[in-house]
Amino acid sequence: MASVKAWIQSFRLHTLPLSLSSIILGSFLAAYQQCFQTFIFVMALLTTLCLQILSNLANDYGDAKTGVDNQERLGPKRSLQVGSITQKQMKLAIIIFVVLSLIFGIALIIVATKEIATLKTFTLLFIGIAAIIAAIKYTMGKNPYGYYGFGDLFVFIFFGLVGVIGTYFLYTHSINFLVFLPAMSIGFFSAGVLNLNNLRDRVNDAAYGKRTIVVQLGLQKAKYYHAALLILGMLCAIIYTLTNTTSIYAWLYIISFIGIFKSINVVFKNQDPIALYPELKKLSLTTFLFSLLFGIGLLL
Repeated sequence: MASVKAWIQSFRLHTLPLSLSSIILGSFLAAYQQCFQTFIFVMALLTTLCLQILSNLANDYGDAKTGVDNQERLGPKRSLQVGSITQKQMKLAIIIFVVLSLIFGIALIIVATKEIATLKTFTLLFIGIAAIIAAIKYTMGKNPYGYYGFGDLFVFIFFGLVGVIGTYFLYTHSINFLVFLPAMSIGFFSAGVLNLNNLRDRVNDAAYGKRTIVVQLGLQKAKYYHAALLILGMLCAIIYTLTNTTSIYAWLYIISFIGIFKSINVVFKNQDPIALYPELKKLSLTTFLFSLLFGIGLLL
C-alpha cells in the first residue's frame, strides 16, 4: 500500500491556499452585502478542496502516462513517477475525489438554492460537473487541453470567475457585475502561478509534446506574459476599489502587491528554472493574502 507521505505529496498541499482564495473572496464580497451563511462557506471550502486535490491527482496520472513526469523533469518527484503509488491506486483515488466533489457540491447547491428557480439550480449543477470534468481533462484522456496551452484559460475561468462569482451567487442569489473585477484578479494571479510552473518545466514539456503557453511563446515572451497577468490582476482590484468605495481600509490589499511585484522581478532575473519552484508557493500564498486583505478591507 502507498504511504501516507506519498499521498500527501500527491495532494500537493501547497496548492490548496490558492484554490481557497476564490471561495474566501467570494464569501467576503457576499458578507459585504450582508449575505453570509456558515454552512455555505464550509461546504464551498470542502467542495473546492476536493476539486483541487482531484485536479492534482489527475495531473499526476496524466503526466505519468504521457511520460512528461520523468527523470529529466525539474521540481519535486511525483509519487507515480517514483513508483510509491501505482496507477491503479491513483485511478481509485481519482474516483474517490470525484465522488466527494459531487457529494459536497450537490449538498452545497441544494441548501444554497432552495429558495430560487429550479433552472438556476440545474445551471449551478452543470457548472459543478463541468469543473470536475475540467479538473480531470487537464492532462488525462485523449487530447488533454493542458497539452495545447489551454490550462491558463481553465485556471482563469474556474479559479477566478467561477470560484468567486459562483460563491457570491450561492449566498446572494444574484450577480453584481462589479464582482467580476476581483474575480478576474484571482483568475489572473492563479494563471500566474500556473505560468511559473510552466516556466520551470518548459524544456521537459517541449520535449514531450506538452505545448503550454510558455512553450509556444518562448522564454522571454513568457516572462512578459507573466508580468502582464499579474499587472492585470492588480489593475482589476484597483478599478473595483475606485468604483465601489471611498473607504481607506478598502485599499488594505495593496500590501499583498509587494509579493506580486517580487514575483515579476524574480521571473525576469531568473536564469535557473529550478529556482522558480519556491516562487509557486510564494505567489500562491500572496494570492491567498490578497483575498483575505481585500475582504477584510471591505468589511472594516
